[in-house]
Order: sequence, then structure tokens, then C-alpha cells
Amino acid sequence: MGTITSPFKDPSHHSLARKLLPYTIYVILPIAVLRLYLYTPSLPQSTDQLPHSTAITISTTSSSSSSPSSLPPFPSSQEVETGEETPCDYTSGNWVQDKLGPLYNGTTCATIKKGQNCITHGRPDLGYLFWRWKPKQCHIPRFEPNTFLQILRNKHIAFVGDSMARNQLESLLCMLATVSPPNLVYTDGEENKFRRWHFSSHNVSVSVYWSPFLVKGIEKSQDGPNYNKLYLDQVNERWAADMGQMDMIVLSVGHWFLHPAVYFEGDSVLGCHYCPGLNHSEIGFYDVLRKAIKTTLKAIIERRVANANGNGVNVIVTTFSPAHFEGEWDKAGACAKTKPYMEGEKQLEGMDAEMRQLEVEEVEAAKANGKKFAGFRLQALDVTKLSLMRPDGHPGPYMNPFPFADRVQERVQNDCVHWCLPGPIDTWNEIMLEVLNKWNNQGR
Repeated sequence: MGTITSPFKDPSHHSLARKLLPYTIYVILPIAVLRLYLYTPSLPQSTDQLPHSTAITISTTSSSSSSPSSLPPFPSSQEVETGEETPCDYTSGNWVQDKLGPLYNGTTCATIKKGQNCITHGRPDLGYLFWRWKPKQCHIPRFEPNTFLQILRNKHIAFVGDSMARNQLESLLCMLATVSPPNLVYTDGEENKFRRWHFSSHNVSVSVYWSPFLVKGIEKSQDGPNYNKLYLDQVNERWAADMGQMDMIVLSVGHWFLHPAVYFEGDSVLGCHYCPGLNHSEIGFYDVLRKAIKTTLKAIIERRVANANGNGVNVIVTTFSPAHFEGEWDKAGACAKTKPYMEGEKQLEGMDAEMRQLEVEEVEAAKANGKKFAGFRLQALDVTKLSLMRPDGHPGPYMNPFPFADRVQERVQNDCVHWCLPGPIDTWNEIMLEVLNKWNNQGR
């Protein structure tokens, strides 16, 4: 398939302070994130190693079941987007205690990545499981797996991005598995970065595509240069080649843009981020992330929507998920909080706010550009603020099995980027289902 090309506009003239956001963030956090993405701990061979103090019982049945025949099919390209926004502002609210807990647990869901299986890895405090996000003006229903599967009946949903996309995908798989078992039908790539599951009960396919920049990128390696290469005018064909098979696309990136990188448009170098020793201009990563999202959404509209041949496509862009490192990332206590922040206790600001804002802006711009195409629906899944308020939801030292089993260690690696499963990330999929319900009702 051909390459999508688009001229790269000059970056916005940010203030010097904005271009040079504290290099402690630029240097320490990228190293930490990269380390976490590439590290794969081992699991105990048996759940028998789970201590009695961490054994819990969580309901694996949803609160209410919808009859598959009671819902209309997924909207087609003939159904016109009304332009109405989600009636509830899901970004403004508070975390409230919830006695029901999650739909699944870490010992019953087989698709959880090892590093996020906090219960099986011996996390002793389980209070983080019993919170629900409560928007100020509405209520988010408990996730209904049957409803989700019915809306996606005979469809293919693809999660495209970095390990946060994978984290959200695995949360969804666990919740859907409470009513229908997923069958792994395809796996490929290092650490199985390209996988597909099939829910035979509804003929639903769920895939994950590793693409941490969305656009074409060459990741740094031990044998090569110590920086990534990004080609900002070309979408990554490793996932885009399958775009025609996707009925719904969930995009999620962010953290990998903090890593050292050199940026290209075609064969021309545009600049770099944290590349001492190279004769390139430092341009940071904000405008680069913006361009990558712009190129990706433009490619979806031109290659998937304009040539839909009667089949529409629905796109979700999950906004930036903040990390919660406290102090040095590789020491114990890096994210030791056991309760959420309350409203007003933690402000959305700095890098987290900037990353979220540019993603929302690009989504709105692409929605305007795609209005002329029937069957194209696009929404930002704005989870940045509600995720910022959950410092307690990360694996922390329990990215590894029983890190304190022998003795209290001086240095224990922590994961304060990804989310425990089950955990706060389940809320992302609850909100996504609400978006699908809205689209489904518009289709009626």
C-alpha cells in the first residue's frame, strides 16, 4: 500500500521553559519507562504460592445481562454521525468507594501480562480494587460484557499503540471473559506484540498491534544508535496494512515519545529530542506527538473511511496516562500510595496536561475533517485526569512476584506507569462502552 505523505509544519514557538521542561523528566522517566516496557519478570509456576492473606473472592458475573437480540447491530456507513457530544462529562468527578469490586481477579483471568498481575504477585493491600469513578453529573454503569460483545458482533476491534494500549486491551479481555472465553488465534513478534483473540459466541475479533509511535518508527536497540527514529509523515504499515479489516480502532500512545529520538520527514531530519552529540536541533516531543496523531488520523480517513465500500469505522483515541513515580524510579516506595487522590488534591498540569490537550485537539480537528464521510465516528477517551487521581493503582514493586518474600531489599524496581489488573484501567473500558452505547443509539 502506498505511503501517506503530508508536509511537516514548523513547530509552534513554545517558550524556552516549555521546550526545556525539567530534564529530570526528560532523562529519568524515559529510562524508567523503557526499562519497564522491555523487562519481563517471571511468574510463579503455580497460584499455590499466593499467600492466604491475599486470597479474595470477587464476583465474575456482571450486574445485569442484556439479551443479545435486544440491541441493534453496530452502526454502518449509511448511518450519519449526528455530531452530538457525549452527554456526560466523564473527565470531572471523584473516586468513591465501591463494595462490589471488579468483575474478575488476577487468579482467574488468563490473559493478564505477568507484570500487571498484582494479586498473584502478592500485593498485600487490596483496597485499590474497591473504588469506582463517579462523574459529577452522571453515573457510569457497571461494565456489561454481553452488551459490549453484542455491539461488536461480527466485528473486529484493534488496539494500536504502546504497552498502555496492551494494558487496556488485557483489561477488556478479562472483563469479556467473564461471559465468553477468548480464544487466542494469532500471535507474532517479540514478546507476542501482535496478537488476536476470537470470541466465538459473538464472532468478535480483538487484536493488539505494537506501534508505540503510530507512525513509522525504528526502535533503538543494544546494537544500534541509542535513539529512536521516527518518520512523522508515514503511518506504520505494520498495523496500517490491516486497516481495511478493522471495524473499530483504539489508539493509545504517549510515553515512548519521551525517549531520545531523531525525527524525519522523508529523508530530511527535522530535529531531535535529547540527542547530545548529534548535530540536530532540539525540538522536544510535543509537536512530534501532535504530528504523529495528525498523520495517523489523516491516514485512517483517507485509506479506511474514504474507501469504506459500505463499511464504517469507529475510532477511539485514549488520552495520555500519567505515571506516579515518587523520587528515584528504581527504589522502593516509588509509588507507595494506597488510596486515590480526592478532588482538588492533585492538579492536572505540566507534561500530563500538555500531552492530553494536544491529543484532544487533534481528535477534534480530525472529526471536523471527517464529517463529510458517513459511518466515521471518532472520540477521545479522555482518561488523563481520572487516571492521575489513582497513584495507588500501579503494580509498584509487585511487577515481580513476591519482591519482599526473603527480606526487605534496599532497591526494588517499581512499575508506576502501567496499571494492575484488575484496577483503575477497567474504568477506561467502562467509559468506552458508554461511548459505544451512545453511537449505537444514534444509529437507531
